[in-house]
Amino acid sequence: MLRKEQNDLLTQTGPGTPMGDMFRCYWIPALLAEELPDNDCAPVRVKLLSERLLAFRDSEGRYGLIDEFCAHRGVSLWFGRNEQGGLRCPYHGWKYDHTGQCTEVPSEPKESGYCGKIKLKSYPLIKIGDILWTYMGPAEKQPPHPEWEFALVPSEQTFTSKRWQECNWLQAMEGGIDSSHVSWLHSGNLNSDPLFKGARGNKYNMSDARPFFEVTDNEGGLFIGARRNAEEGHYYWRITPWVMPSFTMVPPRGDHPVHGHFWIPIDDENCWAWSFDYHPVRALTTEERQAMIAGKGIHVAYVPGTYRPLANKDNDYLMDRDAQRKGITYSGVEGIAMQDASLQESMGPIVDRSKENLVSTDNGIIMARHRLLKAARALRDKGVVPPGVDPAHHRVRSAAIVLPVDKSYVDVAEEALTVISGKAPTSV
Repeated sequence: MLRKEQNDLLTQTGPGTPMGDMFRCYWIPALLAEELPDNDCAPVRVKLLSERLLAFRDSEGRYGLIDEFCAHRGVSLWFGRNEQGGLRCPYHGWKYDHTGQCTEVPSEPKESGYCGKIKLKSYPLIKIGDILWTYMGPAEKQPPHPEWEFALVPSEQTFTSKRWQECNWLQAMEGGIDSSHVSWLHSGNLNSDPLFKGARGNKYNMSDARPFFEVTDNEGGLFIGARRNAEEGHYYWRITPWVMPSFTMVPPRGDHPVHGHFWIPIDDENCWAWSFDYHPVRALTTEERQAMIAGKGIHVAYVPGTYRPLANKDNDYLMDRDAQRKGITYSGVEGIAMQDASLQESMGPIVDRSKENLVSTDNGIIMARHRLLKAARALRDKGVVPPGVDPAHHRVRSAAIVLPVDKSYVDVAEEALTVISGKAPTSV
């Protein structure tokens, strides 16, 4: 369990907080590229790390992420006109470029130079893969661009979605590194969901609900190995990489695409759950991509016109008690993503970790918390750059492998857990 002050440190990410400062060391996903599809398209409200921002794409295709509010009277620039290289406030015509610099104040003489003194807070916004990424820390400490494999493969090999999750980022992320719940919560989906079914590893998940965990440090975070019984004399290992602060990659199943997540704070009581599927050596099939668009696997169907899941707490996640009784879905909630989200949101906006009773299968969560606390304090007290900022830490893979009982994944899986261009993932 955690003391209240430890829980507060880990869950609070607004400006000036230790964890907020740590998140601001990284490039983080801000929007899907599809949200700003064209030059001079409508701007988009963005809230990240408790800051209210506005994203837009100007007449030359440059992306901007600036303070949402006009420096004049505080009007939301979401109402602004995106035109001729900038965003114009409709209230009094003040205009801003993609860096937040004010370029026109119609009521003041141009020769006064007044507008040159006005600049909104802004952050860089870059496109890598189908995501627009931002860095919200000090400009002089901006790190190199991220190098996650899923964002660098050709577009036909990858698919990314996001969904609003109504709880703190940490309890969502902790679900992403907890492999023990798969044998229970997701048992109805392993052999029915088109993005999971048919893999040999599914039978090991179903037949052994008491995994043994072996967790090891790596430079960027942790490798979390979950071991289950396989054929006589062998174990089935599923190894999940966690890269600080909030990247996880789910171990693969057969030749299905590999998937994973980022958990990015909106504020202290909401987060964006980013979900990606990709295959390192082949294009996604039409059937796979259509299943992802339809909300299968780790993706969701949306409330039309939003990124809020169609199944959400306001409709009890469309829970089906009959399907639960029949074992079609173990919890009565359909879909991997919402099975996770429904239970994580049920804890409340920020779970009180001082009341927990943790067990051996929670070792990955325990060690992740310790590493986050250590890194946040080292940044706060000594200015030490946290793990996961270096792009070298991004070049990791998950793996699923069957090994003899006298072998640990630590001994034999180093190559399987490293990105090697042109090499398929290690999967069962």
